Amino acid sequence: MSVQGSTQWLKGIVTVQIRGGQPEQLVNQALSGGLELSSIRWTSKGLLEFELSVSDFFRLRAYLKETGCRSHVSKRKGLPFWLAKAERRKLFAGGLVLFIALIFMLSSLVWSVEVEGNVKLSEEQIREAARQEGLYPMQWSFRLANADVLSKQLVQKLPGSSWIGVEKKGTKVIIQVVEQTIPEQSPLQNPRDFVASADAVVTEIIAEAGRPVVKKNMRVKKGDTLISGTIGGEEYSRTVVAKGKVRGLVWYEFDIAAPLVQHVKVYTGEKKTKWYAVIGSRTLQVSGYGDHPYAASETIRHEEQAAWRKWALPIGRMKETIMEMRVEDRTLTEAEAKSVGILQAKADVLIKAGSDSIIRNEIVLHEKAENGKVYMKVLFEVEQSIVKEMPLVQMQGD
Repeated sequence: MSVQGSTQWLKGIVTVQIRGGQPEQLVNQALSGGLELSSIRWTSKGLLEFELSVSDFFRLRAYLKETGCRSHVSKRKGLPFWLAKAERRKLFAGGLVLFIALIFMLSSLVWSVEVEGNVKLSEEQIREAARQEGLYPMQWSFRLANADVLSKQLVQKLPGSSWIGVEKKGTKVIIQVVEQTIPEQSPLQNPRDFVASADAVVTEIIAEAGRPVVKKNMRVKKGDTLISGTIGGEEYSRTVVAKGKVRGLVWYEFDIAAPLVQHVKVYTGEKKTKWYAVIGSRTLQVSGYGDHPYAASETIRHEEQAAWRKWALPIGRMKETIMEMRVEDRTLTEAEAKSVGILQAKADVLIKAGSDSIIRNEIVLHEKAENGKVYMKVLFEVEQSIVKEMPLVQMQGD
């Protein structure tokens, strides 16, 4: 912007459109009278338009009367108009300043304190020690001690910790705890035998301590000794804690009744949505009022928390979707019902036999269909741990 343009901007500039009368004569007389007109042009609507300062605009009135013209101000710019606009927007400007000050104030607070890495030390114990050092939610950041100082003070206050790190991320402070490693002492155990927990055929035996009594592929009965806790000869025998692993094949017989008609849940596609404003732990419904017309339904909730940059705010919204559903009957073939029944029985077998068990074989001993169900008697061959502990304390008097 030139020096002259800057001067005009300080005075204020208006853009004027001339209607009626003799526009050309108006321009000639105004220029002859010393008025400074600029950007003189004809608009697409056939109107003469030019720019002049605010002071010259008031002097233009005399020439308008002489030439029979009328003027219309189409645009205003410059310092006087900017000040007038700012005067009208005092409330907005004040609110903007207040908002910036509020954001700065909120960003200077510690909104949350998180504890990580603790196992033996309780979170409440760590938070209480931090509070004693002035570290807690809604504390001013500038009032906190240096992170290194906080770390040393917390280590002193928390026996069992070898190192504690304090890191500030935005409005969140993370306390990272490294606890002292103390080797755990294994509990004292009485001498014992390993005996069979069920009738089985041994598939694997590993004796870590004690004397193995059975071998692979041997058939054992429930209660038979698998690994003895008594070792050595008759004169020099002693008892130990038997340790090891013994697995075997165990058989389970199940009576299964699988219905030929299943009840299946089906969604119709009709739904109703409700929105809630979430403030802290409270919710306020804002849309979707009224009861839904569905005879049967299922409700799904989804909550979103507001955030500003890396900071989670205690406000948000929750969407509640109510979906119409109905229960339909599905007819199965005998083969499908049989498959469903066996699958359920397998799940029951694995729960009973243990998480490390494996179903090696299944044999359908009997099968019939009547009264809308498929009835089966099924034998499952399962490989599992067959170990049961038997203390030797009661035998010490022999």
